[in-house]
Amino acid sequence: MRLLKGVGLAGVLIAMLLLFTVFFMGSVSGIGVNWGTQLTHPLPAATVVKMLKDNGFQKVKLFDADSSILNALRNSGIQVMVGIPNDMLNTLADSVQAAENWVAKNVSAHVSSNGVDIRYVAVGNEPFLETYNGTFEGITLPALQNIQAALIKAGLSNQIKVTVPLNGDVYESSTNIPSQGDFRANIRDTMVQIVKFLNDNGSPFTVNIYPFISLYDNPSFPADYAFFDGYSSPVNDDGRIYQDMFSANYDTLVWTLQKIGYGNMSIIVGEIGWPTDGDQNANIQSGQKFNQGFMSRYNAGQGTPMRSGPLDAYLFSLIDEDAKSIQPGNFERHWGLFYFDGAPKYQLSLTAGSNSLVGASNVQYLAQQWCVMSPSASLDDPQVALSVSYACAKADCTSLGYGTSCGHLDARGNISYAFNSYYQMQNQVASACKFPNLSILTQTDPSDGDCKFRIMINTPTVAGELSGVGSLQQPVGLLLFLFLLIFPIL
Repeated sequence: MRLLKGVGLAGVLIAMLLLFTVFFMGSVSGIGVNWGTQLTHPLPAATVVKMLKDNGFQKVKLFDADSSILNALRNSGIQVMVGIPNDMLNTLADSVQAAENWVAKNVSAHVSSNGVDIRYVAVGNEPFLETYNGTFEGITLPALQNIQAALIKAGLSNQIKVTVPLNGDVYESSTNIPSQGDFRANIRDTMVQIVKFLNDNGSPFTVNIYPFISLYDNPSFPADYAFFDGYSSPVNDDGRIYQDMFSANYDTLVWTLQKIGYGNMSIIVGEIGWPTDGDQNANIQSGQKFNQGFMSRYNAGQGTPMRSGPLDAYLFSLIDEDAKSIQPGNFERHWGLFYFDGAPKYQLSLTAGSNSLVGASNVQYLAQQWCVMSPSASLDDPQVALSVSYACAKADCTSLGYGTSCGHLDARGNISYAFNSYYQMQNQVASACKFPNLSILTQTDPSDGDCKFRIMINTPTVAGELSGVGSLQQPVGLLLFLFLLIFPIL
C-alpha cells in the first residue's frame, strides 16, 4: 500500500473504514421475505418478527402500513419495504396533501420515534396486471410522484426510495429470447415514464417473477424449465445460455431497460416463490425444490447471464394466508414457507450455514378436537350440499380438489374437512359443529397422510367477526366445483 505524504497508516485505515461503512450502509445484503396479513387468525406481530430474526431474514416487504407491525419491527435491525395498496392510488395521485399525510403517519412517525428501518415505499402492487383492465395505468405515476415529493418534504428521500412492484408480465418477448424483450405495447409509454422517474430519483425497478404461474397457465410449459436443476432444451440467446425460466425472465427485463437507456438500473425481485397446495403442481416437494434451488443460487452470489452479480430478492411468502382471494387459483392461500400457525413446511437452507427453518415459538392452540361428518349421517341427506357450501363459503376448502393435499379423500372425508375448517375458523364455538344431523365432535385426529385437519391457533379474534370472511373470498364457481368433487356419485 502506498501512503499519501503526511498521512500515517492509521489515518489511511480510518479513511478506508469510513469508505467501507458508507458503501455498506447503502447496500442490501441478505434474503428478504414478504409478510402478508390476510389471515383470519394472525400470529402476534412480535412473534412473527422473532421468526424473521430467528431465520436470518434481513429484509421484509409489507403490503400496507399496519402500525402494530411497524411498531413490532422497531429496533429489530430488519430493513422494511412498506406498501401502499392499489385502492389508495387514486387518492394519492389526486392530492399532494394526502401523500404528505400518508408519509407523516406511516413513515416519518415510525422512522423518527420508533427506530423502524424503512428503506422503500412500494406504491401499489402489480397495478398493471391485465386483469385490472387499465384501472391504475393513469394514476400510478402521479401517485409515485406525490409520495416522492412527500418524502422530500419530510427530509427522508435520501434514505427511503419509492418503487412500484410490477408483475413480470409488464414486459414480454414473443420469441422467448431475452434480448428480444420489450414492455407490453399497451403500457410501453407509461412504463418508460415510470422508469425514467425511478432512475432520476435513485429508485430501483421492482419485479415479481413467478415460474409457477407460467406452469399453471400453460399445461405444455416444460416443468424442468421452471426449476433450477437444468433444462434439456436450454435457450441460446447469442451465446447466453438459459436453463431456467427465472434467469430468462429477469434478463428479458434487463434487455428491456437497456433498450430505453437504463441498462444499469437497480432491480429488486419483489416476489419469488412456489405454493405448496391448491393445485396439482403446488405441493411440498415442489415448493422445497424451487425455493432451495433459488436460495442455493442466491447464496452463491450467482446472478444471470446479463447480471452476474448478487441478486436482491424477497421470497414469497412467509406465512400462508387463509383469507386471501383465490384468484387466479386455490394455490393463492398456500405460498408460505410456514403454515398459518408458523410451523415450517419443509427443510430449507436460507443461508450457507443454516439447515432448516425455525418455526414460531409459544404458539397457543385451541382444544385438540375436530368437527367431522357423523358416521350415522347419510350422503343422500338433502342438507349435506347446503351445509358443505355454507362451510366452504365461510372457511377454507382450498386443500380439496384434484392434485391437492386432500385430493385423495372420499366424499365423507371431503365433507368432514369442510366441517372442520369452518369449526376451527369459528374458534371451536359449539354452534359451529351443529350441522343438522350431520356432524359430531371427535378427539381422534382425522388427518390422512399429507391431508392435515388443522387445529386453529388461539387468538383474541371473536368468532362472530369471522362469519363473513369466506363469503367474500369464495366465488360461486368454486362452490360448484366443491359440490361436484364431494358428490361424484351424482
